[in-house]
Amino acid sequence: MIAEHLTALLSLAWLLWIALVAVGLILERRSPAATLAWLLALLFMPYFGFLVYLLFGPRRLRRRRLRYGRARDRLIQSTHRLRQHRPALPGFPNTDLERQLARLLERVGQGPPMSATAVALLETGDECFAALETAIAAATHHVHLEYYLWQPDRVGTRLRDLLVEKARAGVRVRLLLDSIGSDRANRRFLRPVRDAGGETAWFNPISLRRLRPNHVNFRTHRKIVVCDGRVGFTGGINVSDEHSGARRGPDAWRDTHLRIEGEPIHRLQFIFLEDWYFATDQAPFEPEFFPTLPEQPAGPWLHVVESGPDNDHHAIAKLFFAAIVGAQRRILLATPYFVPNEALTEALITAALRGVEVRVLAPQRSDSRLVTAAARSYYDELVRAGVTIHEYGPPMLHAKLLVVDERIAAVGSANFDNRSLTLNFEAMAVLYDAGLATRLSRSFEADLRLARRYVKPGRRATLGQRLGEATARLLSPLL
Repeated sequence: MIAEHLTALLSLAWLLWIALVAVGLILERRSPAATLAWLLALLFMPYFGFLVYLLFGPRRLRRRRLRYGRARDRLIQSTHRLRQHRPALPGFPNTDLERQLARLLERVGQGPPMSATAVALLETGDECFAALETAIAAATHHVHLEYYLWQPDRVGTRLRDLLVEKARAGVRVRLLLDSIGSDRANRRFLRPVRDAGGETAWFNPISLRRLRPNHVNFRTHRKIVVCDGRVGFTGGINVSDEHSGARRGPDAWRDTHLRIEGEPIHRLQFIFLEDWYFATDQAPFEPEFFPTLPEQPAGPWLHVVESGPDNDHHAIAKLFFAAIVGAQRRILLATPYFVPNEALTEALITAALRGVEVRVLAPQRSDSRLVTAAARSYYDELVRAGVTIHEYGPPMLHAKLLVVDERIAAVGSANFDNRSLTLNFEAMAVLYDAGLATRLSRSFEADLRLARRYVKPGRRATLGQRLGEATARLLSPLL
């Protein structure tokens, strides 16, 4: 009798907990799909689902938003001249799509586009690492680095040792790593940097002693390097042997990165310093971080776009959506994780139905089976609308690239999925330059030679495959 009453009491308590969580989810005003996905997970996986929700579900970021607000206020005071609105952009491309996209991004807090003096495309890991080493070796004042993943392998050790050398020479080295993505690059591995006088910090560190839901879910997925406030890097390449052809041969991951010179570096610097202040409560703001750059011929126009859960604008999601719906001729999209939300799915479908050529390049098999299955659940409806889908590899495709009408291109860290667009801290560089966009289009077409066109399986797909993909799709708002 006692056991029956206890069981009834526990069941009632569990139902009350589900009701409270449901109310919380509804009040957070997530998308209906995300809300229903969490409710289904809690109902059908009562214990495991509760643990997953505790770690990844809550989106309360008030204290972090306040800290980011303090960082931004401090930076704006120190760099007021860089943040002033410039009413005219002489030389900026005078076409509707470019002007509208730039206006959109500026209105959601991304500042105006800036003219770079040089932009180099880095399309292999070894090319990127060589350029990084050259820029770091030439630095005389500071080197700032922020990465999601830094592995303690050959590539990671070589770059760490170079940072040690520069720190010993008096260059101010600051290295910010995500505590989950770079968990293998532990404090012992980074100790030589600190012993040489450099500084290291962890973004949202995880500790069993003070485990909090908000600490687990929000990661910095950015890849940013700034040397002396004059040369910068951003894109999709992490510090890992996985990207190195010299280490992995033909199995090296395919990716794209940018080396940038000129005024847009100030924007990359601003983003890094925000994140450094957020992670450390230290504000190392110096005039040398934003040097006055010599007058040089204007180069490609570039917009550095950041987004994260600290801001409800979701600027990168708006960038993707606006670029796709504004396309007139051609859309090329490469992404390792293709799990679009409803708005982006409809944007791709509508573009194809308008007669725009839409091509999507995704891995044949990503490093997550769940994401691969979820991605394939979208393919058939896209193909029916006229979207062409290609599955790359092996090796793994890790590039994050969007090219529109061979006039605008976006390269950076953001995947085409819910996690990148709403939960992670990400950075993308938008290139308003027909020459660079054309080069990236040709690179995309070269990648197609290592890809197979997806053909709608129809009845050839087994029941198990269809069920697995449909189940993974249900979880796609959580991925």
